Amino acid sequence: MAAPAHAADGPRLMVLGDSLTAGYGLPAADAFPVMLQAALKQDGIAATVINAGVSGDTTAGGLARIAWALADKPTHAIVELGANDALRGIDPKTTRQNLDAIVAKLQAAGVKVMLAGMYAPPNWGKDYEADFRSIYPDLARKYEIGLYPFFLDGVAARRELNQEDGVHPNAKGVDVIVGRILPAVRRLLGAKE
Repeated sequence: MAAPAHAADGPRLMVLGDSLTAGYGLPAADAFPVMLQAALKQDGIAATVINAGVSGDTTAGGLARIAWALADKPTHAIVELGANDALRGIDPKTTRQNLDAIVAKLQAAGVKVMLAGMYAPPNWGKDYEADFRSIYPDLARKYEIGLYPFFLDGVAARRELNQEDGVHPNAKGVDVIVGRILPAVRRLLGAKE
């Protein structure tokens, strides 16, 4: 495994994701990576958080742009992809293969990875839901990486924490996500508890 670049300058945490991390519908200051960096700074962790979120992206899109994302020389990465796969009913086998390849490429570049899981909507049926939900814990075990089981934990389906579309978190929702995921991010970065 290659040594991560810029390790002496503090961690460079890339958030490889979709609209949920890109900050869709929000002022730039309220996007997840910006709010996460502020929370880490408040915790005394001088990390640079890189927003590699692209609205509408699927796991295939994330895989296609992994080389571009690695050009930012991340030392750590949160992979938050799969929501758009589930919304489109993409075969969970395809989603699994894409996420597997993304994690493998990140690890080959010396990047420490954490998966941020997603749940499938119930309209595709119980089998699809179960197949989809198993992707993230299975890959976390395979690659021995961290897992935050559900990125929208505490925010999904709560009107007051989402924008008008009921799907994308508002600034309050992003704040809840940051608060809930922060302990897992601290572990990813090797920060003391």
